[in-house]
Amino acid sequence: MPNWGGGKKCGVCQKTVYFAEEVQCEGSSFHKSCFLCLVCKKNLDSTTVAVHGEEIYCKSCYGKKYGPKGYGYGQGAGTLSMDKGESLGIRHEEAPGHRPTTNPNTSKFAQKVGGSERCPRCSQAVYAAEKVIGAGKSWHKSCFRCAKCGKGLESTTLADKDGEIYCKGCYAKNFGPKGFGFGQGAGALVHSE
Repeated sequence: MPNWGGGKKCGVCQKTVYFAEEVQCEGSSFHKSCFLCLVCKKNLDSTTVAVHGEEIYCKSCYGKKYGPKGYGYGQGAGTLSMDKGESLGIRHEEAPGHRPTTNPNTSKFAQKVGGSERCPRCSQAVYAAEKVIGAGKSWHKSCFRCAKCGKGLESTTLADKDGEIYCKGCYAKNFGPKGFGFGQGAGALVHSE
């Protein structure tokens, strides 16, 4: 078909791109409305585009589809994502299930698995990358929660009793002093006749 308008062809829709609506990327021209990620359809610009051959992606989708795979490859320091890339046609094999030890020795040294300790909440190995220390024990970050309400804890916001950890609110409700005069708030010590 003759190119009567003299414009370049869009890299996505193959229609003529006129100067006022043109976005250029690696020698190709696109309509502003066609300059979208191939997977998630987000608008792209020069800072968010990633090119693979003739295809354009946002950096996030490009990383999921063509980037390195495995533990520790996120989009910034400390990023962990549960997105496994199924929408991109990526299939993952499930890891074999956890097999508890049959070691009858209950000493602290014997409870270490491959140099790591066991989490008091789930009894699985705690490795350095996922370790939080609280109440003198090593916990998984995901297990480091109040035993009553499930609220995430920090080493400075917990209270422990009988090997379990609690937020300060649940600890006070369940194990704090009870009876007349032990309420919460300014009006709790009022005696009415």
